Amino acid sequence: MFNHKQIEFEEAVARSTPSGRMYETPDGASYPSVTTIMSYKSKDSILAWRKRVGEEEANKISNKAATRGTKIHDLCEKHLLNEEYSLDNLGLVDQFNFKNFIPVLERINNIYALEKALYSHHLRLAGRVDCIAEFDGRRSVIDFKTSSKPKKKEWIDSYFMQATAYAIMYEEVTKIPVPNIAILVCVDNEEPQIFTEKRDNYAQQLLELRLEYEQYKRSL
Repeated sequence: MFNHKQIEFEEAVARSTPSGRMYETPDGASYPSVTTIMSYKSKDSILAWRKRVGEEEANKISNKAATRGTKIHDLCEKHLLNEEYSLDNLGLVDQFNFKNFIPVLERINNIYALEKALYSHHLRLAGRVDCIAEFDGRRSVIDFKTSSKPKKKEWIDSYFMQATAYAIMYEEVTKIPVPNIAILVCVDNEEPQIFTEKRDNYAQQLLELRLEYEQYKRSL
């Protein structure tokens, strides 16, 4: 059984807009989601990939990845909430992948936040965090990812920046520091991957990207 130590705070509220998802804070400020900022960072490489494989194939791959990610993410949440769940609606590959992922989830405990909408006036950002808990005994932002192939650490700066944003947001709204990051990747037909880092190693990179995004929006 997972122990929950959730801290109560007023969450931001998500709003869909033509320019992406925005969040309204309890005091009325409106900020873009951190996923919107990360999408801006990767837009050129995504466009190049879509051009290379073709729109039809790109849509097929993207939709499959999104569906798989949602299913695995929902199962992770149910598992951490100590709820009963079934794998019957998953294909054989996804069943294998999630069963393989369970030992990694078992390294989590003392859960502070699960699927909470956070925000930061300092960052002028908001977003919904997967999990804030102790991973291997260290208080961390924990992000669940899925992938068709293993990843290299140098490929996932955006994951670390996203988690850094959540760590800063959580500390701002609760005054509880979260110094660590754990990116847990459920990989098709492979062993899960675990990437850990320190929040402060990516804070400056995140701030620079936020400024670049604001300058981009003003130029439109």
